[in-house]
Amino acid sequence: MQQVIRTGICSYGMSGKIFHAPFIQNHPGFELTAIVERHKEESKRRYPQAKLYRSFEELLADDSIQLIVVNTPVQTHFDYVKAALQAGKDVVAEKPFTVTAAEARELAEIARQTGRLLSVYQNRRYDGDFRAIKDVVDKGLLGEIVEVEMRYDRYRTQYSGKQHKEGALPGAGIVHDLGAHLIDQALQLFGWPEKIFADIRTLRKDGVEANDYFEILLYYPRNRVRLKSTVIARESSYAYVLHGTKGSFLQQRSDLQEEQLVAEKEPSLEPWCPATAEPDGLLHYEENGQWIRRYQTSVPGNYMGYYEDVYQALTGKRDNPVPAADAVKTMTLIEKAFESSDKGAVLMC
Repeated sequence: MQQVIRTGICSYGMSGKIFHAPFIQNHPGFELTAIVERHKEESKRRYPQAKLYRSFEELLADDSIQLIVVNTPVQTHFDYVKAALQAGKDVVAEKPFTVTAAEARELAEIARQTGRLLSVYQNRRYDGDFRAIKDVVDKGLLGEIVEVEMRYDRYRTQYSGKQHKEGALPGAGIVHDLGAHLIDQALQLFGWPEKIFADIRTLRKDGVEANDYFEILLYYPRNRVRLKSTVIARESSYAYVLHGTKGSFLQQRSDLQEEQLVAEKEPSLEPWCPATAEPDGLLHYEENGQWIRRYQTSVPGNYMGYYEDVYQALTGKRDNPVPAADAVKTMTLIEKAFESSDKGAVLMC
């Protein structure tokens, strides 16, 4: 009989509704046991079987729960993850993992000491568009890659009203929010850089106090990786541009999972998300002395792959898909980026 992991979610905002509850509910190895909603009861419509708690402390006190998903604002992550680990719970922590690298290192050490699983929800590793990029890199189709640009843009000219994301709080801003995705993907593709330079700014006014624009340049021995993000982008650009000695690959940010999940489509272990209606990538490369230029459509991603990997790790059959050590590296580079921007200098990593 399959082992069932009883799971509680710390919040039922967008993260809980879209990225966690549907996957826990529809994975046969998990039971969605409890959800924290401090004031509302929205979760009861889709998940009437789940207990409704009013606080993190109530959730933590439930001895039947093995796994806790910490998907509250980043400013609470350190305290909540630490308390959960010390209470003997396994933990999935939303990105950004923590506010500081020191907090990330301390949580990683607590997980090691307690022997509990601590995994960070880097779901964008499971996007179809990123998988297309990784496939091209892993197969070496572009030869030696010498220049890369990866960007994650939005269009939101007004203050969202979310203090924990756009206010004057530690960990607010898109460097922690979207930068955590881009840095993690760069590390997955190319490893640890030698040097870093960053330009981080706040372009909007009218209540926005956190950063909403960044450009981060990662220096590798023969490669430069530029990470960019802005909230003032009405038209989209290619999200990934890779140039190598044998060709180029241009890939749009095209994964449809979030759109489908907002419409309450139920995910599964099997493919459930449609592919894009039009090709979303352009590959132009040399093979056997011939130049090949073709448009292609990425295979749809599946965030259920993350929860499947977590389940396999919890049952001892696979390694943690996103261990805390990965998040420590991401948080270290985020801090280096802020230092570089403040100093206007290239820094060693």
